[in-house]
Amino acid sequence: MEKLIITCAITGAEVKKEHNSAVPYTIDEMVNEAFLAVQAGASILHLHARNDDGTPTQSASRYAQIIQAIQKVVPDVIIQVSTGGAVGMSRMERLDPLSLHPEMATLDCGTLNFGGDDIFINTENDIIYFAQVMQELGIHYELECFEKGHIDTVLRLVKKGLITQPNRFSFVLGVNGGMSGEARDFFFLKDSIPSNSTFSVAGIGKYEFSLAELSIQHGGHVRVGLEDNLYIEKGVLATSNAQLVEKVVQMAKHYGREIATPKEARRIYKLEEVK
Repeated sequence: MEKLIITCAITGAEVKKEHNSAVPYTIDEMVNEAFLAVQAGASILHLHARNDDGTPTQSASRYAQIIQAIQKVVPDVIIQVSTGGAVGMSRMERLDPLSLHPEMATLDCGTLNFGGDDIFINTENDIIYFAQVMQELGIHYELECFEKGHIDTVLRLVKKGLITQPNRFSFVLGVNGGMSGEARDFFFLKDSIPSNSTFSVAGIGKYEFSLAELSIQHGGHVRVGLEDNLYIEKGVLATSNAQLVEKVVQMAKHYGREIATPKEARRIYKLEEVK
């Protein structure tokens, strides 16, 4: 098997310090969390931007401050910005950080009920437009799929030439309104993508480590972080993003998979190829 790529989602847009005091808001906090996560074994940092009071923002200027500060301490890490933003943000607001030409960005591949009245809207035209912008800017995208229909959308758009290969899938499982994170869900999605694709799994909440273990065993990659899960084990809050990364590293060692460096992750994900 290829070495294991670990992505760390250090803050997200929804979790708050009142849920876990380790959630970073300020630039200094994000830099510290990023540095420790990379030292622990993460080769990709999935970034959302927050203002100092914790409110989510897609402001390119705020992203620039965060990215520049992180790159001073971990210059080789792969930066992957979110174009999901937060519920209710407009298409153009969500795209604002792409003006910075980050190495990677997420491409959300379908609409989802987030619970209550919250709807995370990604129309087919949104998906096509986001993909087009990323392709024009030379930004590599990861295809975030919350359920099987999102994969089907991707495959249809690939056939039309609207989404380019290589396809890097991210299965985000356990979100309200999406697929749960049981083993059957993992295998259903894994077996639904082309054999020449790569995939990573982000298990939300209680599914984080059980899905990480399955992905390690079956040749996939793993995303962890305080955006997705606040606990290191049931009832015990994680003290940092690095602690979550370290737990995955130990799992990988158990199954004999080495951890990819950022350079190796670029090769595995074919990030050095021209689109």
